Amino acid sequence: MTSAVNENSAVPVLASAEIYPVKSGEAGARPVEFASQPEGIPQGKLSNGVKQEHTLFAEQIYKIGNFPITNSVLNTWLVVLAVVVFGLYFRKKIKLIPGRLQNILEMIFEMLFEVFDSVTGSRQKTLNFFPFVFSFFVFILLNNWLGLLPGIGSIGQVVSEHGEKLFIPFFRGGTADLNTTFALATIGVVASHIFGVIAIGAWSYLNKFINLKALLEIPKKIMKEPTILIVNPIKFFVGILEIIGEFAKVASLSFRLFGNIFAGEVLIASMAAIMAFGLPIPFMFLEIMVGAIQALIFAMLILVYLTMMGTAEHE
Repeated sequence: MTSAVNENSAVPVLASAEIYPVKSGEAGARPVEFASQPEGIPQGKLSNGVKQEHTLFAEQIYKIGNFPITNSVLNTWLVVLAVVVFGLYFRKKIKLIPGRLQNILEMIFEMLFEVFDSVTGSRQKTLNFFPFVFSFFVFILLNNWLGLLPGIGSIGQVVSEHGEKLFIPFFRGGTADLNTTFALATIGVVASHIFGVIAIGAWSYLNKFINLKALLEIPKKIMKEPTILIVNPIKFFVGILEIIGEFAKVASLSFRLFGNIFAGEVLIASMAAIMAFGLPIPFMFLEIMVGAIQALIFAMLILVYLTMMGTAEHE
């Protein structure tokens, strides 16, 4: 979000600090300037000539050894801290006779159980998957919403880079960083494969992708079913396509979440640049809804993948 930074403000100015942003990749990782700025101020610059850019990559704040700490990482740490604190607090408040907060949470969980049952087809599978999938939902939801709070993206430091003064925010929405969404998608898809091997066995699971069973059946059944010479090779190549599909799952999950949240931040920043008071509010309510919907979609897709991979194929 656009914020006015003046020379006497509390925002620290590092005259000669060098910032090396952690980019999601050289291709396409170019800064995106605000669509508009207040009248009289050059596009992409604050009132004192400090340049502010909404970048596709997370900016580095500092380093621990050789490990770069970016503003999106700080945001995700805040989310983890909030979840841990709430979990420890609520753990002590659980009672046999539930209070108001416990009643509300139990109602929410029961509703989610029913939704999960419609996907898994089994309450036992739902109970097995729920802690893992619900963790995705909570983590993504809080990251989506935390990026909308005042100060996120508007409080930071001014650094000098390539002869220009740049404003680097201390915090950035975690899911507005492709690194975060890619990591979440990878964890979810890899976990579905691990569960699939455990649920149906390594051999059956292997044949979902490299269908050796279909090739081995050809000599046995060719006399009774001559069409097997056509059908089973097709099954084998379909399995190869499934491997490509697994990589597509990671790409679609990560880019969908990143694209929606990043676009929302740019939209709100653009509205704030036009008129900082009042105009961004409707769009912030819209982004609250988008954040919840995207968190639910991501979690439900992970649940679908877990259910599919844990189901054996039937002839």
